Amino acid sequence: MMPATKLPVIDIVEVGARDGLQNEKAILPIAARLDLIARLVAAGSRRLEVASFVDPARVPQMAGAEELAHALPILPGVTYIGLVLNKRGALRALETPLQELGAVVPLSDTFGMRNQGKTMAQCATIAGEIAALARANGRRFQITLSVAYGCPFEGEIPAQRVVDMARQLAAFAPHEIAIADTIGMAAPTEVSALISTVRAAIAPIPVRAHFHDTRNTGIANVWAAIGAGATTIDSAVGGLGGCPFAPGAAGNVASEDVAYMLARSGFATGIDLPAMIATAHWLQGQIGRPVVSALSRAPAFPPEFRAP
Repeated sequence: MMPATKLPVIDIVEVGARDGLQNEKAILPIAARLDLIARLVAAGSRRLEVASFVDPARVPQMAGAEELAHALPILPGVTYIGLVLNKRGALRALETPLQELGAVVPLSDTFGMRNQGKTMAQCATIAGEIAALARANGRRFQITLSVAYGCPFEGEIPAQRVVDMARQLAAFAPHEIAIADTIGMAAPTEVSALISTVRAAIAPIPVRAHFHDTRNTGIANVWAAIGAGATTIDSAVGGLGGCPFAPGAAGNVASEDVAYMLARSGFATGIDLPAMIATAHWLQGQIGRPVVSALSRAPAFPPEFRAP
């Protein structure tokens, strides 16, 4: 008997519990957020962004980060990520069991000041400080470059600026660098070009891709990023998300939509598609509105379909 062909793997970082919830009007209690994370893990998510160690007065949806982090079960093969924007946030996260810290460096000074109260250069310096703290405490560390394609205040972002910043940050030896379309304005051709160029500039550090679906190009951009060599994609159950400091930004690409496209295209994601769709349906009752993912509204096809 011939051995079964092993499918190529695309890792999905589930960001629904952090990036997904941070822009919702409904503020979920910690118990509901823990329930969401448990459902996502049961649906196959193995790397999840779960908390943001920021001022709860600015982002009340993320209040109680420490309490939530300490209540999470430690499970084999499951990694929990905490977003930290400064040294204070990093120190808070390091007092919890979270295995990975994520920093954010904007590609626009205006967005940086609105979102983090710092310029690009200042955020890059802070990322280096967070990297050193994470390494000294045995935690993984990664960096996201926000508004990498376009800024809601400054417009188009030059690709060379993204490449130069990625190369500068690579000196901190992060686990990976993510290129984020924070306001969902990119198109597949520019995604392909930018991901390819950044990969070449920072190799062997992997490139992760993060897309919002503001202009209905999110799923096409995921496909373009994978074609350009990205093997890790951020997504949020139900297509939740948005940035409180980026006017008009819509939700992330939906985890179930991404998992369906990839499974039908011959990739393995580890996502149990019916369970992820069921989680999206459950989440609607928690946030008090319908989710926007296509798969949450579509009939199963085929009825017994399950992602590999």
